[in-house]
Amino acid sequence: MTDPALPSPATEPALLDAVREHVQSGLPSTIADLSALVRIPSVSWSAFDPAHVQASAEAVADLARSTGVFDEVRIVRSAIAGGDGTALGQPAILAVRPARNGRPTVMLYAHHDVQPQGDEALWETSPFEPTLRGERLYGRGVSDDKAGVMTHIASLRALHALSGDDLDLGVVLFVEGEEEFGSRSFTTFLREQREHLAADVIVVADSDNWSTEVPAITVSLRGNVTFKLSVTTLEHASHSGMYGGAVPDAMMAIVRLLSSLHAPDGSVAVAGLTTHDGPVPERSDEQVIDEAGLVGDVRPIGNGPVLARMWSQPAITVTGMDVPSVANASNTLIPTVAARVSVRVAPGQSAADAYRAIEAHIRAHTPFGAQVDIEDVDTGDGFLVDMDGWAVQEARTAMAEGWGADPVEQGIGGSIPFVSDLAATFPEAQILVTGVEDPDTRAHSPNESQHLGVLHRAIVAETILLARLQSRGA
Repeated sequence: MTDPALPSPATEPALLDAVREHVQSGLPSTIADLSALVRIPSVSWSAFDPAHVQASAEAVADLARSTGVFDEVRIVRSAIAGGDGTALGQPAILAVRPARNGRPTVMLYAHHDVQPQGDEALWETSPFEPTLRGERLYGRGVSDDKAGVMTHIASLRALHALSGDDLDLGVVLFVEGEEEFGSRSFTTFLREQREHLAADVIVVADSDNWSTEVPAITVSLRGNVTFKLSVTTLEHASHSGMYGGAVPDAMMAIVRLLSSLHAPDGSVAVAGLTTHDGPVPERSDEQVIDEAGLVGDVRPIGNGPVLARMWSQPAITVTGMDVPSVANASNTLIPTVAARVSVRVAPGQSAADAYRAIEAHIRAHTPFGAQVDIEDVDTGDGFLVDMDGWAVQEARTAMAEGWGADPVEQGIGGSIPFVSDLAATFPEAQILVTGVEDPDTRAHSPNESQHLGVLHRAIVAETILLARLQSRGA
């Protein structure tokens, strides 16, 4: 057994050449299959047609069968946690090939559902018609996370071409159908399918890379707390000319309440929200300004190293408000205003503790005696990856060989709450968080795209990893 503290030995040159040849020859089919998936508008939110998510699940199941790897491929729907058992979540794909001859088992995770397209006027191309421009393929979900799905599929096709039916590595492919809608049935699915999901290594292809040329292994994820905040000051709307100046309206109250969540420099000002103390690479404010698209004289907020602000500190964003539009505004005092609040929780703090701190802050800072309601609360814990395991060393070697550059260990400011659920369910499994995104991907935003060079290198690296695991004893 290799010492986990030492780098893994290099892959045999002949095997590397064979991997690269199989991945390269299969790349046109991979891109065509990715494009076909993007054409399916598989938005998992409840306001959208679930038939599209079902169609996407069936397409992914067919792709899983096409690899020639699995003994069984199923589409599974599980009950939404906390309900009466009758409401089902969106369809997931579960494909299984048991390990043989003492080899380890690897679980490959991705999700086939996507975010809504948003305002189509902000898209330069049709969101559900994949469009190639230069080295990037544009479309909703093309990177997050249908490219993750295709990374697994293409790697398994290449692995099967290398090993044929003599493949001894155990493989579980789990492609979720509601990651973008809170993974509401995930805990039920884990409980019901635990025996089929058990693995020695879990590869989550739903993260970012350092650049289009340098890969990354994600070592930390922030948790999340989201909720609807409603503030009410009046039983009914009143004329602003008659009562303005004496009667507080809900807009004034919620603006003051929301502004209390931040210090003057933009850092979070909620007592009880913690910060994770961990090293971060250097990145300049100017680079963030360029990548994020800040306009004019707008500068980054907060304090400390810029990547610590994005990876290791809490953040609070108001992502939506229910208020009269400018076109429909009248001279009235508004009785009730609602906001959707998204909180990113630093790694190491539980989402439950963070929510208690936020709720206490809101109760203590509500102005004018306004009535406050907090509902639709959703929480997910962050995660700190154990980087000492042998699988991490194997992944480092595979990425360096597949990309031609050593991977960076990075945190992610976003949240993947199910990772902590996987770790709790399978505490002995080693979890690797990888991905196919890069700083210009614009996941969740208009003009989302996938860099095809990144996709190619990610597939090569994952195929190398699988081939190395195939030659390893459990």
